This record gives sequence, structure tokens and C-alpha cells, in this order.
Amino acid sequence: MSKKRHEHHEEHADESWLLPYSDLMTLLLALFIVLYAASAVNTSKLEEMSKAFKTAFNSGISIFEQGAITEDDQMRKRTDETDERKDDGNKNKSREALMQQEQQNLEQLQKELDKYIGKNGLSSQLDTQLNHSQLLITIRDNALFPSGSASIKPDSQKLAKAIAQMLQQYPGYEILITGHTDNQPIKTAEFPSNWELSSQRALNFMKILLENGKFDPKHFSSTAKGEYRPLQPNDTDAGRAVNRRVEVSILRNYIEPADANSNDRTLSAIANDNKQP
Repeated sequence: MSKKRHEHHEEHADESWLLPYSDLMTLLLALFIVLYAASAVNTSKLEEMSKAFKTAFNSGISIFEQGAITEDDQMRKRTDETDERKDDGNKNKSREALMQQEQQNLEQLQKELDKYIGKNGLSSQLDTQLNHSQLLITIRDNALFPSGSASIKPDSQKLAKAIAQMLQQYPGYEILITGHTDNQPIKTAEFPSNWELSSQRALNFMKILLENGKFDPKHFSSTAKGEYRPLQPNDTDAGRAVNRRVEVSILRNYIEPADANSNDRTLSAIANDNKQP
């Protein structure tokens, strides 16, 4: 009996092949799932992943850190960018308001100067011009100095003080005083050339202005152009008389970006404005 049962057991079919077969089926199922997922990829998610890679490479953030950025982080970033745009807009509005106020101030100052010029019969000796960079006051030399001298006439000091009184109402502007001569050579112990004459004339006029204690001297400067910035040809007496002058420039604090990249203004730019009659 025992021998027969043993023989029957040996004839039973071997089912060990089922284990690797089931593993193979599982792998095939996983493969088909991956292939299906790849064919139905979410384009929006792919774009987000692409942006994440770009940001990581451009900003130096590792892809693992980038992956940790949440939707809340993105919302905060967009909010910050919106706030920055608002701040820039407010700054632009504020600058425009300041520019408008400055324009009004300089126009009012020009009116006061022109009124003083007309009231005192000085239209042939003084002139004002308002342009994109400055309010320019031009004073002929015969209104201030004796011929060949840098000493301001006693009666002309009243003119300088009157101009100072009007200027003091509008503080905070840079004031540049520039001396000019004609091309007639001068050579004295005091003035070896027209450079020294034009320089001393500008300096002396500035000193009269600064006698007004309400001015801050740090806003004032003087320079000389000699005979090299004429308004008229120097071949006539009338032309030479126009070229001998002192100019007072009240420089704008706010100018259009098209006129300058910043508020920095060079003397050469101001000189170009001064060349215009």
C-alpha cells in the first residue's frame, strides 16, 4: 500500500512555473500602465516642470529645492511682483507731481524777474529764458562792471541783491554763475587773459548773492567760459557787447529721462543750453 501511494505522488504535475509567470505578468501590466500614462501626459504639468527646470538652472536653485516650491509660494511671488509694479507706479506719479510743482515754481520766478526787469527799465540789460534744464538769467556786463574790470558797480549791487531776494523764495536749487567775455584780448597784472576776467566776474557776482544769509552756499558754484561761448559773432561792437555777460542758471531738480539718464547734469550740457540766444 505504501509503495503505491509513493508512486502516485511522483506522478503529480510540477506547478513551480507559476511564480515566474505571475511576476512576468505583473511587469507587463506595469509597463502598459507607464506607456498609457506617457501617452496621456498633462501638458500643463509638463510646462510647470519645464519652468521649474529653467528657474533652477538660471537661479542656481537645485531641482530638489525647486520641487519644494508650493502654490502658496507662487502666489506670494506674484503678489510681490504686483506690489513692486504698484510701487513703481506710485513713484512715477510722485515724480510727475514734483516735476509739475517745479515747473510752476520756475515759471513764477521767471514772472517775478521779468516784472522787475520791466519795472526798472532793464530789458536791454537782462533777459530770462526757461528751458528743459534750467531757468537762465543773462546779465550784460555793462550792467554790472566797468570796462575791463571785475568789480561790481556800487549801484549794480542793488540788482544782484534784488535777484537774490527773488531766488531765496525757491530754495533747494543748484545755482551756477558763469562768466563770459568777448574775444578782445586782455593782458594786465590782474587779468592775464579773458579766462581770469570771466572767472573773477562770475565769482564776484556769486559773492554778492551769498551775502543773503538765507542761502546755503553748498548749492552755489561759479565757472568761466572766457571768449569761447559767444552768442553773436565778435566782428561788430554790438555782437561783442552781447557776448560780454554773466549768466545765472537755476538748475532743475527733475528733468525728463529723454533729456538725461539721471539727475546728474554736466557743465557741458548746461553750456550748450546757454549758447541758445
